[in-house]
Amino acid sequence: MIGTFSAGIGALIVDEVEDKYLLLKRSPEKDYAAGAWECVTGRVDQGEGFEDALHREVREELNIEAQPMFVIGTTHFYRGPERPENELLGIVYCCSSPNLSKIRLSHEHTECRWVDRAGAKELLSESDLAERWLLKVIERADTGRRLMPAELIDLHRLEGFGLDS
Repeated sequence: MIGTFSAGIGALIVDEVEDKYLLLKRSPEKDYAAGAWECVTGRVDQGEGFEDALHREVREELNIEAQPMFVIGTTHFYRGPERPENELLGIVYCCSSPNLSKIRLSHEHTECRWVDRAGAKELLSESDLAERWLLKVIERADTGRRLMPAELIDLHRLEGFGLDS
């Protein structure tokens, strides 16, 4: 059966000089995972591609421009009970930015922290589903950054990932 579902993106922002990742604390007013730590996340709007959504969400949530480095992975989950209207498919990117010093949080987050992989393990709770997911994202990004050739990351920054144009 062909289903109906939403699409989303995740953007894990990395400070390549400090070797740290930006974590954001969700506002207590959020309808899902209120107060949990996350990376930039958001839904893909109708008529919008994944990378367009990535750039829009990073601008909306952090007020900076993102440079996608590589795809960390894909995700499939339910935002609440396992019903079609809660189903979400997503793609998660590791991103840098030329203007990290200009980060300004939107109303969607109450706090941010820069952490390395070890710091993420200390901060994030394995018992919280959203935070366990984020820890896996950070571990995968950290491994990818060590293994991915610099030339390939530079190509992704220059050309992106879209095959549409």
